[in-house]
Amino acid sequence: MNVKEFYLWLVRCVSMLWCHRRRDAVVYLLSFNDNLPFILAVKAALPADQPLIVFYRPQQATSAQYLAQQGVRTILFRDGLRFALTGIPRVMRARVLYCDNYYAFLGGLAHPRNMRIVQLWHAVGAIKKFGWEDPTTPLRSASDQRRFQAVYDHFDEYVVASPAMGQVFTRSYRVPAHRMQVLGYPRSDRLLSPQWVAQARAKVARVAPELMGSRIILYAPTYRPGVTFTPPQDLAQALTADPQAKVVVKLHPALAQTATTLQAQLGTQVVVADQLSTSELLTVTETLVTDYSSVAFDYSLLANAHSLLFYLFDLSAYQREPGIQADFLSWLPGRALRNSQELAAAIIADQTTDLRHFNQQWNTANDGQATARVVARYHGSATRGND
Repeated sequence: MNVKEFYLWLVRCVSMLWCHRRRDAVVYLLSFNDNLPFILAVKAALPADQPLIVFYRPQQATSAQYLAQQGVRTILFRDGLRFALTGIPRVMRARVLYCDNYYAFLGGLAHPRNMRIVQLWHAVGAIKKFGWEDPTTPLRSASDQRRFQAVYDHFDEYVVASPAMGQVFTRSYRVPAHRMQVLGYPRSDRLLSPQWVAQARAKVARVAPELMGSRIILYAPTYRPGVTFTPPQDLAQALTADPQAKVVVKLHPALAQTATTLQAQLGTQVVVADQLSTSELLTVTETLVTDYSSVAFDYSLLANAHSLLFYLFDLSAYQREPGIQADFLSWLPGRALRNSQELAAAIIADQTTDLRHFNQQWNTANDGQATARVVARYHGSATRGND
């Protein structure tokens, strides 16, 4: 028995001890910070005697602090002996257990019939392959594959924004299609809220006033875990092809040095806006340049979305690892830009991207009311006693 197997065995044993306890709480496992309004909506829907507990990853300490200020109980969450012995008993209180990501410990968790485990995920659509479609998964050991599937099987329902995303989960996780609930993603509601968009734009104007009144080009590629991201040397020249535009670069925090180098190459057209989130920047972006990132699905919902450019300079390599959805190029809005010359030409052309089919496929149920539907489904009977 290796360390991972022992940990899951321990989780199993502890959760079995608490399997028959009263389930009177809602538990949320938090590793992404863009669903806080939904968490507060759940809190508002619960009766006073039904607690909401949020277990958060260390990198979400700021989000946890905000939730705590709103009266939500928050607990730091790291996999390990302490969580197995003290955290699992609290998790086992859950009538509804929300997960915004893959959590390995679920593979060992006892799953009572009156606990509903719901996968909210953290992206509207999928470009990259994951789960069983990830080309590295078949290369893993049989025990690893069993652990993965045990986690996938634990989710009673998957909240998705479209039948298309439901099909991706069905293939990637090898789970039944009836588990997919096309309710829309709560995190997308703000993108369709005039109030939130106005607040985001006001923050941009306050933090980076030099952006206002200019064409804004945002470069936001996907994070490549374990890979040193080195963009082509002529990328800066392409991004600045429109001399009147301002360019913002938004890379993963782990790529800070790469971002600094690229920003220096952009010269006077660059605006450094580290205090602004990607979502906030999207509200003022006229041209989004991305690649395999789910940011494209968010941007396409905004009223200001003008041109969406997919700069795929490493497409051949990325198709091999980590892999992209087989039909990606067929539903891409616009053509794939394979080099910096094509990117520069597209930026200069500044043509409007037709996002209607893209949204019909991936944002089917994202209409600004997803939070209300999800809360109604899982907490419409919150005042009733234990099942």
